[in-house]
Amino acid sequence: MSSQPRATGSLRWVGVSHRTLMVWRLLSVIMLLVMGGIHLYLVFDGVGGLPGKLFVLNAVGALVLAIAIIVLRGRLLLLATVLSLLFMVGTLLALVLALTVGLFGIHEVLSFKLVPTTLVVESIGTIILAVTVALVLQARRSS
Repeated sequence: MSSQPRATGSLRWVGVSHRTLMVWRLLSVIMLLVMGGIHLYLVFDGVGGLPGKLFVLNAVGALVLAIAIIVLRGRLLLLATVLSLLFMVGTLLALVLALTVGLFGIHEVLSFKLVPTTLVVESIGTIILAVTVALVLQARRSS
């Protein structure tokens, strides 16, 4: 099947090329690893206590999900991409809550190290993972 749109009243994809899907999977992996790397860096830079423990869990979770996106196929790939999207959105939401009303008694400030960078990475990562989920779903439907 072609990855070109087909006119049937409205444009829609009939399939997703293997190469296109692989590029989006790799972009998703990169964003997960960057997000996890930022959190791990902050732990090594002195963030301790509950935030430090949660940051380590974030880094481990990001690594596990990144590996899953690379190695899994079929339904398990769909599960991995959906979980990765939820993980990224949850991490972004946690940061936004910490910046606004507080989270677990933690009140973050925008001027803290890597907070603006993290907001950008997690926002872009959310978009990339959403596209990846859509492409995996489309690839499954067309196969």
